[in-house]
Amino acid sequence: MDPSPRDLFERMADEWVTRPGEVTGDQFADDVVIEMPFAPPGARGRFESRQDFLDFARPQRAAFPARIDGCRIIAVHDTADPGTIVVEYELSGISLKDGACSTAGFVVVLTAKDGRITRWREYQNVAAMQRALA
Repeated sequence: MDPSPRDLFERMADEWVTRPGEVTGDQFADDVVIEMPFAPPGARGRFESRQDFLDFARPQRAAFPARIDGCRIIAVHDTADPGTIVVEYELSGISLKDGACSTAGFVVVLTAKDGRITRWREYQNVAAMQRALA
């Protein structure tokens, strides 16, 4: 039986915390579409394949100036489409520069098919992230 959208999100959240600096993309379909509508000006806001995303994310994660140490799922909302969920969550982390702890909120609309994520549309609290990484 294929993992549910909730299972896929939980696996990703676990990976963020237990594999700092590593991005595997194991939960993504090869043709996944990843969108971040609130990406800061000049930042990429859309990726059109697993490899496209990994080519961008791997060096970004390796140079990330913080370590994610927690993911708190606030709520998971089902939709009329059983393959789509909406997840409200917070990531917490520690700055590698000064040891400061921070938290930022996110909302993702996740669609899965055949046990892989086919669409990831993430709304980030950009201001909180910028403060945490300053």
